[in-house]
Formats: sequence, structure tokens, C-alpha cells
Amino acid sequence: MARNNVLVPESKKAMDAFKMEVANSLNVNLKQGYNGDLTSREAGSIGGEMVKRMIAYAENNMQK
Repeated sequence: MARNNVLVPESKKAMDAFKMEVANSLNVNLKQGYNGDLTSREAGSIGGEMVKRMIAYAENNMQK
């Protein structure tokens, strides 16, 4: 059973744009399609930064 199912199809474009924004801010050469030339460190830094930003956004927008 695949775990990467997209629950909200409209979110794919937004997440791809967010990924590109984060990669650009980290100076990682991310392109559309295959990115097998990235190192594990570069790929991980993109994902890690995305998670940090999403958590910060959620914390800032929580109702208190």
C-alpha cells in the first residue's frame, strides 16, 4: 500500500512551488523532474527546512 497518496490534489502544485522556494533560499540547484544529481545532504536540507517552516507557520497561526 502506497503511503504517498495525495489527499488534496490541488495541494501538489503549492507544495512543489514551496519546495522550489526553499531550495532557492538554500542555494540548492533543484529542477523540475529528476534530481538524482543532488546529494543526500542537499535533498535532506530542503525537506528539513520545509518542515521547519511549516511548523513555524502552524505555531504562529494557532488560536490561543
